[in-house]
Amino acid sequence: MGPRVWTLVGAAEMRALDRHTIEQLGVPGALLMEVAGRAVSEVVLARRDGPEDPVLVVCGAGNNGGDGLVVARQLQLIGVPVRVALLAPPRSLRGDAADNWKRLEAVGVPVEGPRWRLPAKGVVVDAIFGTGLSRKVEGAAAAAIRRINASRRSHPGALRVVSVDVPSGLCADTGQVLGVAIEADATVTIGLPKLGLALEPGRSHAGGIRVARIGIADEAPGVNPRASLLTRAAAGALLPPRPADGHKGRFGHALLVGASEGKTGAIALAAHAAGRIGAGLVTIGCPAGLNDILEIKCTEAMTAPLPDTTERALGSRAEAPLRRLASERDAVGLGPGLGQAAETAKLVRALVVDLDRPLALDADGLNALGEEPGLLARRSAPTVLTPHPGEAGRLLGARAGALNRDRVGAARALAEASGAVVILKGAASVIADPDGRIAINPTGGPALASGGTGDVLLGLVTGLLAQGLAPFDASVLAAFVHGWAADRIAMRTGPSGLLAEDLVREIPEAADTLRQPPGLELRHECLALDFPEP
Repeated sequence: MGPRVWTLVGAAEMRALDRHTIEQLGVPGALLMEVAGRAVSEVVLARRDGPEDPVLVVCGAGNNGGDGLVVARQLQLIGVPVRVALLAPPRSLRGDAADNWKRLEAVGVPVEGPRWRLPAKGVVVDAIFGTGLSRKVEGAAAAAIRRINASRRSHPGALRVVSVDVPSGLCADTGQVLGVAIEADATVTIGLPKLGLALEPGRSHAGGIRVARIGIADEAPGVNPRASLLTRAAAGALLPPRPADGHKGRFGHALLVGASEGKTGAIALAAHAAGRIGAGLVTIGCPAGLNDILEIKCTEAMTAPLPDTTERALGSRAEAPLRRLASERDAVGLGPGLGQAAETAKLVRALVVDLDRPLALDADGLNALGEEPGLLARRSAPTVLTPHPGEAGRLLGARAGALNRDRVGAARALAEASGAVVILKGAASVIADPDGRIAINPTGGPALASGGTGDVLLGLVTGLLAQGLAPFDASVLAAFVHGWAADRIAMRTGPSGLLAEDLVREIPEAADTLRQPPGLELRHECLALDFPEP
């Protein structure tokens, strides 16, 4: 996808990069801790309302706590009223953290015991746990986290929380809360952004995220991060070019197949989205009994009436004409409004195995597969799946709740089982390639919780495939534009009330803004991430 993406790392990858930097490159760990402390201190200073605002640094016993001790010392030396609450006996500190405890004592930073006080205003620095946490938080640490959260809620706007690396209590790999987790206003993540900060609920707990590039190597032998987060610049670079001498025949012909009685809107939305993202031509393959309705709904698209059942759903006799239609198009999108009639499901299963065109599957196209994603692995042409957690869970034989606890793992498993690129929809959609690559989509929010928006996404994917984009690139770009268009609407009208047709109309202008030079940040009230461009 190019260089303009943020690499996302898990806890083990970050530890390996840190170790390589210290042991192989010879950068002292104490120096890295000092620079990390400076980066956090700068954010703390920016979060204070004035010179009288106090700072409380709450430290654990590990290296994350050591970073906090550095922050406290640096603030003390420039005259900031700062205190430290250490949640472990000083004798339990080791290595660089122990050395920084001695330096802290030398400059006279006040240290409070078990009855440490929370301020009603100012800044609390959360330096309790870092990326190494893998167990449920209990005891004094859990109590401290609950106290900090309660105080922040009791003093909205007056007391702000800044977390070091990750909010304490979050799993750095999945973004899941390990019992209880800090609700931060800002997180200063060290080295590279952590995967769990890009996923929910981690990104909501993190607040605005700053990446502190402190000198830790991005690469090391045996470390090969496969996850990334798209930026505006990267999304703009993926958009298909529109040369001055272009014509509709150069921008691909998309075939959208779907519709059943009472569900013509879904395929209409998908077809419109394919055109709005730039496909030169769009054809709708639909049950013959619904053709008149779709000709009225979709004046820009061509329609192809296909043999249907008495219930006006696609029937088995549609297989041969659908194959002919697909052979003359550049990509196929299958599923919106298709219905779940047994004859229709049988048709889908027959088509998907050996249709020799790039194929995007959604909704009832996925439901027709039952629990057999392996059917798709027999395809020779590229495939993209766009399931929500319920559909993905059905394909994997798992419950949606369990799947959502490790969305990256679930998307990877479905990609491996099907041989397809998977867009696992939801807050922070996960895009997984069978080759192991992962992308997390940072755009979109609760405005997308509206019927028909998933059909728009399928249309975007199909339109981009028709224009020749590789399946993974088409998927990450479609997800980004889909969410970006929704974010733009939400900034004007709020996070509720968006209709799928509003989303379709927003696509061209949303995409055009991505072609322009991006600003330094991608920010929105529905978007907890605040990563600058790399």
